[in-house]
Amino acid sequence: MNADRIVIAGATGFIGRALVDELAGHGLRIVALTRSPDRPGLPRDVLLERWDGSTAGVWRRHVDGALAVVNLAGDSLARGRWTRAKKERILSSRVRAGSALVEAVRAAGRKPRVFVQASAVGFYGDSGESEVDEGSPAGTGFLAEVVERWEASTREVETLGVRRVILRSGLVLGHGGGVWPSLVRPIRYFAGGPLGSGRQWLSWISLADEVRAIRHLIEREALRGPFDLTAPAPLRQAELCRVIGRALRRPCWAPVPAFVLRILFGAKARETLLVSQRVRPRRLLESGFEFRHPAAAAAVAELLR
Repeated sequence: MNADRIVIAGATGFIGRALVDELAGHGLRIVALTRSPDRPGLPRDVLLERWDGSTAGVWRRHVDGALAVVNLAGDSLARGRWTRAKKERILSSRVRAGSALVEAVRAAGRKPRVFVQASAVGFYGDSGESEVDEGSPAGTGFLAEVVERWEASTREVETLGVRRVILRSGLVLGHGGGVWPSLVRPIRYFAGGPLGSGRQWLSWISLADEVRAIRHLIEREALRGPFDLTAPAPLRQAELCRVIGRALRRPCWAPVPAFVLRILFGAKARETLLVSQRVRPRRLLESGFEFRHPAAAAAVAELLR
C-alpha cells in the first residue's frame, strides 16, 4: 500500500492549494485531479492528473492503495448570481464529482484508508440564535439541500469498508481566495460596515487551521463521520467588521441594508450574507485538535501582518 499518497480532487482551489502545501510539507505525495492544464500555485513535485469532474478516468489507478482520497471538488458558491442554471451547476458538479470518486474507490483492489468529503456549515441552514453542532439535524433552504446531497454522494464508500470523514467547514479566512479579500477591501477604503442587521452569527476558521484540521482527521484512524471545521469562538458579523476595522485602524460605520443585498445578490444574499449560524466544533475539540487561531482578533492580525 502507498501509505504516503493522497489523491485530491479540487486541489487547485482556494482550500485545495493550501492543503497540498500542508500535506506535502509533511512528506506526503500528492496526486492532484484538475481540469486545469497548467499548475496554478501547486508545487512542482505534485503529480497532476486531468479529469472532467464527473467521470472516473485513468487517474483512478492512483486511488488503488492510497492513504487518502480528498474530495473538495465543486462549482464556486461565491462567483456569480444564483440563477437557475448556476444553482444546477452548484449541485450537479458536487454530485457528479462524488459519484466519480466512489466509482474509483469501488474499482480499487486495495481500498484507500480514508475518504475525506468536503461539506459546509450550510448543512444546518439558518439556526438564528441557537447553537448547533454535529448532532444537530439538517436545516432547510437551497444550500442545506446541496450540502446534504453533497455528503450523500460519497456515502457508499463506507459500505466498501473505507473510513469516511465529512468536513463541515465554516467561513474560511485566508489569503489567495475565499471571502477574505471582499471582507477587507471596503473597510480598508473607509466603506466597511455591518451587512443587514449585523447580528447574524458567523462561524469562521482560519485557512491555516482548516488544513491543519484536515491533516489531523486523516492521521487519526479512529475518527469518522461529520466534523464542524469552525473556530470555537463564533462572532456576530458586525463584530467581525469591527475586529478588522481595529486591525486596519479604520471605522466600521457604513451599514448595507438587507434589502439592498437582496436586490444585488438575490437568494445568495439570504443564504450566505444574512444567514445566522452559531456552530460549535464539538467533535473536533473532543478529538484533541488544538486551534492556532481560536479567536478572530489573532487570525485577522496575522492575515494583515
